[in-house]
Amino acid sequence: MTMLRGISRGISRISWKFFFSGSGMSFRTGRYFIEAALLGAVTGLVTAAFEWMIEKADAVAGGVEAPWLRFLLPAFGAFAGALLISRFARIEHARGTDSAVRAFHQAADIPRTVIPVKSVASVLTVGFGGSAGYEGPVTLLGAACGRVITRLLRLDRRAAHILLAAGIGAAIAALFRAPLAGAIFGAEIFYSSSDLEYEAILPSFAASTLSYTVFACFWGWEPMFTMPAAHFEKGLHLLPYFGLAIVITFGARFYIAFFRWMENAVRRLNAPVWVTAAAGGIAVGVIALFCPFIHGAGYGLADACFAYAPDGAGISALASGWWRLAPQCLVAFFVLKVLATSCTVASGGSGGVFAPALVCGCSLGMATGLCFQRVLPSWTGIVPAEFALVGMAGFLASAIRVPITAIVMVAEISGNHELLMPAMWVCGVSFWLNNGWSLYRSQVHDRESSPIHSARR
Repeated sequence: MTMLRGISRGISRISWKFFFSGSGMSFRTGRYFIEAALLGAVTGLVTAAFEWMIEKADAVAGGVEAPWLRFLLPAFGAFAGALLISRFARIEHARGTDSAVRAFHQAADIPRTVIPVKSVASVLTVGFGGSAGYEGPVTLLGAACGRVITRLLRLDRRAAHILLAAGIGAAIAALFRAPLAGAIFGAEIFYSSSDLEYEAILPSFAASTLSYTVFACFWGWEPMFTMPAAHFEKGLHLLPYFGLAIVITFGARFYIAFFRWMENAVRRLNAPVWVTAAAGGIAVGVIALFCPFIHGAGYGLADACFAYAPDGAGISALASGWWRLAPQCLVAFFVLKVLATSCTVASGGSGGVFAPALVCGCSLGMATGLCFQRVLPSWTGIVPAEFALVGMAGFLASAIRVPITAIVMVAEISGNHELLMPAMWVCGVSFWLNNGWSLYRSQVHDRESSPIHSARR
């Protein structure tokens, strides 16, 4: 018996040392991990509720049939959303992801009222026809959840920064049904270079996993898009993919330049935000007269591209007047989408620019793939839908400055992991060629340029 007790005490000591010793692991690290998991569960619930609000808003907007009402809906939604935010959730530069990035670098507070008010404002803006995505509001909601948990548990400033980053990643993981991409996004979004917020990576894994799981329990586990099986089997395809990277880079530059020009023009007007937002909504209504499917993020275009067949099967839902899946039409759609998104978000509407960037990359990628399919011999086996998916990744890498997130995200949202290599190639080239230009003004170049890290030195 004495020997058994000795062995038992020895095992207990070894177990204690195994779990609580070492220079890399500590009880503090485990605490952040557990708190990040709690944050993920909360963010998943908030995002699931937000998705329910989106469904209801889409049902209401879809029931409007009068043409003059449909024309005015974007203006009404943008006006109401901007008014709500300005009156009940005062936060400087309330642009969703950009605001969350700024709050991270400047250790700024995010009011609790952001969660309900930003949710309603964004649903009104985008659900009623604004050309924007829901990811901008959702990332701000995730960051706000991180701040709320920090205050409730009375955590220190270091934990507050980590949980804010993890909340951003958890929100993306749930909304896009992309847990790994969301976790990486939570560490990658803060810098326009290839730098990472590496302290947030492990907590982001926990938060994104729980957030996606909770969200999927309400809304299902299927990926966002359905795409036929794809394979990368010809090394020569890297040459046309290099051409795609160049097209994507020019497209991203145009998106960024026009969006910032619109921001500056609105700022010079010095008018109340609800006035400029309503004016932007009217502009979107005018654009929609020529391109009826410009509203929202524009995911219908991606569905059409992924279902593309040479005989036109699967694209009748988007056929309208001048529109068809042809290179010139896709380029025209890209230009109109940039104009409409800038009119919605840069004018003060509550929405994101990330999802429209995905769709812009899809349209340019599809147009490029169709061109290569026409000019190259048939034995090359160019598949335009594959160029559309890889174009999505390249555009995110170039315009949002998140190359690793982009590579993983397009695989997760399409359920297709066979195009990782061309996605790596296009993302690397387009990220390098765009030379630091970003849609998010609040991004800094690297960790040394961030105020929170310079303050620690």
